[in-house]
Amino acid sequence: MSATVEQLITGVDFIGIPTHDLEAAVEFYGATLGLRRSVYMPERNFAEFEAGNLTLNVMNAEAMGLTHRTSANAIALHVDDVGAARARLEERGLEFAGATFDTGVCHMAFFEDPDGNALMLHHRYAPRATS
Repeated sequence: MSATVEQLITGVDFIGIPTHDLEAAVEFYGATLGLRRSVYMPERNFAEFEAGNLTLNVMNAEAMGLTHRTSANAIALHVDDVGAARARLEERGLEFAGATFDTGVCHMAFFEDPDGNALMLHHRYAPRATS
C-alpha cells in the first residue's frame, strides 16, 4: 500500500535563462523570436518574456550574485509549424544546428540564444504515448 503524498507544487512560474548581455538577450527574445516582453528591469538585471504557458526570465545571473551556467538542455518552444517558423527565423538571421528532426511524433529544430543557451522549435503532431 502506498502512502499519499501531499502535492505542494502546482505549476512552474518561470524558467531562468542566464545572459552576460541583457540588452542583446532582450533584442533576441523580443525582436528575433517575437516573444512578448512582460517585464523589463535593467536596473535589477532581468527581463521577462511570455512563451504561452511559461515565462522566460532572462537575467544577468552574475550581477545577481549567482553563477552564470549556460543551459545545454533545450527549452522546447511550441510552434504550429516548425518548418514555417524556422524559415521566418532564418530570414531574421538565426542559425539552426542541423536539419529539422522528426521523431515520429514531433518535429524539432535546435538553435541557441546569443549566450549559447539551448532552445528548440517544437511541434507534436501525433498523440503522446504514456505508460
